[in-house]
Amino acid sequence: MDGFKKRLSESVQLRLSVTLSLAILLVALVASVFAFVSAFDETHEQQDDTLRQVAMLFDRQHMTLDYPQGPANKGDDEESRVIIQYLSDGPHATGISDEALPLPFPTRLADGLATVAVDGENFRVLVHTTARGERISVAQESDARDKDARESAWRSLLPFLILFPVLLLVVSDLVRKLFRPIGVLAAEIDQRAEQALHPIEEQHLPTEVRPFVVAINRLLARVEHSMDDQRRFVADAAHELRSPMTALSLQADRLAATELPPISRERFEPLARGIKRGRQLIDQLLSLAAAQSMTERVHTPLSVHAVYRQVLEDLLPLAELKQIDIGVVSTEDVQVVFNEMDLCTLVKNLVDNALRYTPAGGRIDLSVALMPDGVQLQIKDSGPGISLEEQARVFDPFYRSLGTDESGSGLGLSIVKAITERIGARIQLSFTDEHEQRGLCVTVWLPADRFENLDARDRGEQTTKRSAQ
Repeated sequence: MDGFKKRLSESVQLRLSVTLSLAILLVALVASVFAFVSAFDETHEQQDDTLRQVAMLFDRQHMTLDYPQGPANKGDDEESRVIIQYLSDGPHATGISDEALPLPFPTRLADGLATVAVDGENFRVLVHTTARGERISVAQESDARDKDARESAWRSLLPFLILFPVLLLVVSDLVRKLFRPIGVLAAEIDQRAEQALHPIEEQHLPTEVRPFVVAINRLLARVEHSMDDQRRFVADAAHELRSPMTALSLQADRLAATELPPISRERFEPLARGIKRGRQLIDQLLSLAAAQSMTERVHTPLSVHAVYRQVLEDLLPLAELKQIDIGVVSTEDVQVVFNEMDLCTLVKNLVDNALRYTPAGGRIDLSVALMPDGVQLQIKDSGPGISLEEQARVFDPFYRSLGTDESGSGLGLSIVKAITERIGARIQLSFTDEHEQRGLCVTVWLPADRFENLDARDRGEQTTKRSAQ
């Protein structure tokens, strides 16, 4: 009961449904009582009118009475029987039930309707004076009359018994439909990407909900402005740091070319590596700021294999340094409509991540496949992979897996995530070897509106490229 009270106090929909249901129930009860009483009284009035019509028929046709003797006729219902007798015959009654007529009705009864008790049984009696001056009584048992009146009254309640549950169902369905736009709105907001801060469409919403949506839109505008300021600050800071870091790198390169004592050389090498990591971090920060930017990009048709070749040419020295077998294993190319810088950045960060964590002598395979619902880009490596517990966290900025000695900024997968969210793509991490749970397999699904088939002359082109052992 306490749980229901809590839900009732927290849910407007439930509170509205319960209130309307109770109101319908109360109105139905009042209407049912009124209909029952009205039908009961109306049936009695019709029964009294029947007694009057019998009396008038007797008077109009100048009938005479002959009290029956012996058993009742077949089909004669004792309970609903209408009795006619001369009122003056009451004192001469030989019995006290309607089986023996006449009945002992008092002779002093006035003309009109009256209820008379005969041996504990009530009769409804109409006394009428005929045109010949004879006083007759037309009577019927009150119990039979009440039984018929109750049955008629209960039948009048049948529409209420049918209408009440129907109204409850209609009210419940109506309330649910009225609140459905709110649920749809909540689902729409919940499915938005982190960077999707465009205003919510409010024209199709009820008037009562629009002020709430307007307030949310204003909040989204403030959040977008704040995020733009933050991205601008990061980009500006990275740009400002790039020049001094470039100068430090040049000085380090000049210093590396000079003759240094062994102890100075030993101390200089960590400094040079730190300067290199700093430059890489600045470049990654600029790439992340560009990937998170919501400005419109120019999209042009691109060959995925051509993008793969460009990335492999840039990163081939690192692959040769670690003796990693890297190449494109898919023979069928796909042309996508994409921003060239975004696609190159996405693939380059994924391949660079694979090269860093794949041990020497390992293997990295790049592939592309045309699916019914889009284009599938896949990059597999033979490295240690990422545990299921860490797969959701590796997309966070500056997060790096524990137990790895590889240098990096921790922004590569964050950049990939930002690009996929902005274009409506999906990314999934899994194991290259599911049985051994080793190796990382990164799958990116580009939406269907981002691809088109290449000409037949480009199909079947072998683009597999392997690095030197």
